[in-house]
Amino acid sequence: MCNIYNSTQIFIPMPSFDIVSKADVQQLDNAVNVTLREVQNRYDFRNSETQIVLNKKDLVINIETEDDMKLKSVEDILLTRAVKQGLDGRCFDFSKEIVPSGKIVKKDIKVKSGIEKEDAKKIIKIIKDTKLKVEPQIMDDQVRVSAKKIDDLQAVIQHLKKSDVGLPLQFINMK
Repeated sequence: MCNIYNSTQIFIPMPSFDIVSKADVQQLDNAVNVTLREVQNRYDFRNSETQIVLNKKDLVINIETEDDMKLKSVEDILLTRAVKQGLDGRCFDFSKEIVPSGKIVKKDIKVKSGIEKEDAKKIIKIIKDTKLKVEPQIMDDQVRVSAKKIDDLQAVIQHLKKSDVGLPLQFINMK
């Protein structure tokens, strides 16, 4: 008598999630619009040439106003309104210098999107320091973490929320 075994194996993927750093464009647009309305209604900006424009494609906010003091005020208003809209304030890159252009000063504020290689390496080091049985890997501008147990993944998420990476992190695609 001959026994025949079916040699099909079922592949069950390991649970995983992705760590990303992205700003919601709609919330960002709302924050810029509310900032523009507030600037138009404030007494200290009356009769001033102040413009705030969001470039959605490049994720850059262009600010033009009359002097440095007004520019700093617009930055503060933008940051406050963005936080009220649910955006993390760390997603803005205020490091670019102010550019004088005649009677107007200009500044471009870049909105950070994606995780750079150095930051991804920091995140992986933080994950490995937890000594949990997880496998982090860098995939383009995100980090994927996989493990055999979902509990380990949840522990990694809690640990990353407590640690300061310097970026706003979102945890998506939990499978």
